[in-house]
Formats: sequence, C-alpha cells, structure tokens
Amino acid sequence: MAVMYKLRQEKNPKSKFKGQWYARAIAIDTVDTATIANIMQQNCTLKKADILAVIAELIDVMKEQLQNSKVVRLDGLGSFRIGIKTKPALTAEDFNASKNVVGTHVLFRPQTKVNKDKSRKKALLDGCRVQELPLNMIEKKKKQAGGSTPAPTPGH
Repeated sequence: MAVMYKLRQEKNPKSKFKGQWYARAIAIDTVDTATIANIMQQNCTLKKADILAVIAELIDVMKEQLQNSKVVRLDGLGSFRIGIKTKPALTAEDFNASKNVVGTHVLFRPQTKVNKDKSRKKALLDGCRVQELPLNMIEKKKKQAGGSTPAPTPGH
C-alpha cells in the first residue's frame, strides 16, 4: 500500500506559484484503537483484550510522566513532551502562571535514523511510497458524502 495524494492547484492570487499544481496527502480512512488491537492480535501471541489493556495503561503512564515535566520517548516512534503557550509579562516579577499561561499542548518529534549516506529519515516513513488517489475513489467518497460527480483531475 502507499500514501495516497490528490493534486491541488494553487489558487491564491497573491502566491507566486498561482496556477501550479501540488500533491496533497489524503487520508482514506481512520484506524481506531480496537482495529489496531485486532491487527496486532493477528501478528503476535497476545489477545486483543491484553493489547487494549497495555495501550490504555500506556496512555495513563504517558499522561502522568508528561505532566511531571518529562519527555516520553517510544523507541521506533518518537518523543512526546508538553509545551506551553503564554502571554508576555512586562517584567519577570509580573509573570504569574495563572494569569500568563494560556494553554498547554503536546509536542511530538518523530524518531529519526541516519542512513548509510548520512541522510536522516523519520523512522515511521522508512519504506514509504506515494501514489495518486485513483479517480474512482474520489467519486466513491463524493457519492458517500452526497456530492456530485467531480470533473476529471489532471493526470487521469
């Protein structure tokens, strides 16, 4: 399988690339935790219930560790940490967390590996291929959404 893409034309009149075409990655479906557990169950000796329990515990432990100001690194996946968004204070003495911290968010940094040629590659993208989304998949999605039949896209 491959990562699907659709061609999109730049339409912003202020862009120096107006009229040019770009590929945009398209998600064709969502895979939830239960589906992942089913797939994993087929690939190993653990049962779905065991896998779901491990995933649930992983989430709880990650939340706890992140909220203790730690980086959580999952080998082969990447690192997670918490970032904060703040409003500025005029002086350090004026800074108050309850007044100046306006939000928190999770930052993810994918694990990279160094190839033989010294280039870096994200571990999750190793072996990744891309392929244009077939026109019939676009039409099927539009029909499911109740849309009209699209005009042919370039390259079809």
